[in-house]
Amino acid sequence: MNEIIGYALSVLVGISLGLIGGGGSILTVPILVYVFGYGAEISTSYSLFIVGITAMAGAVKYYSDDLVNVKAALLFSLPSLTAVFVTRKYLMPAVPEEIFSIGNIHYLKPMFIMTIFAALMIAASVSMIRKKKSRGNSTEKKNSYNYILIFIQGAVTGILTGFLGAGGGFLIIPALVLLAGLPMKEAVGTSLLIIAINSLLGFTGDLSAGVHFNWIMLGIFSLFTVSGIFAGSSLAKKINGDKLKPAFGWFILIMGIFILLKETVLKT
Repeated sequence: MNEIIGYALSVLVGISLGLIGGGGSILTVPILVYVFGYGAEISTSYSLFIVGITAMAGAVKYYSDDLVNVKAALLFSLPSLTAVFVTRKYLMPAVPEEIFSIGNIHYLKPMFIMTIFAALMIAASVSMIRKKKSRGNSTEKKNSYNYILIFIQGAVTGILTGFLGAGGGFLIIPALVLLAGLPMKEAVGTSLLIIAINSLLGFTGDLSAGVHFNWIMLGIFSLFTVSGIFAGSSLAKKINGDKLKPAFGWFILIMGIFILLKETVLKT
């Protein structure tokens, strides 16, 4: 029954990516941990594969609609890829299994990962809920790249992708709109390409390290998420993203608070 629920929820991962260009990992990791029962660390590895494959399928769809800026994707991906590799190769293994202990309270690595992930969810939800001032007709705006800030933002996103298995769409899209001057729909398509590149590279690193994967489960999960992203891409043409994004943000906020409480106050 848990697997049926998990696969049903996996469709939401794809729909989220297709509609707003982000939120895939924010949903994937909790589903893997709390519905399928996988550990926090292996869930970040699974998330890299699932979100990477799904985002790539979405990027192909957006590219066919001429809504992917390959130059901006490459500029963002170069520092991000380096950060993903360094994080998965060196930083993750360096994190101790026990972060600290106070008496009978032991704060372990899985709790640390999920706590940071919950904080990321809350931060992402705030950016989704907050109303942004209109910047005029963005479709008429010429691309103007702020190379230094794009490099910094790419590196930060790479660290998040490597450590949490999160593609970082909520960081990528504002960067593409504000720092590269992309229209919103083009930013969504370009974000999917960046997420796909980052996630699949991170997964490749885990694969080369000999991590064992349940390929049948990954295949089924990814099949549902890919179907979801095509549905989300189609809905994006009919639904106003400015109205949908805050609603999704409130859902993510509630999820983030729940996970934070479950991994700290309610941890037994």
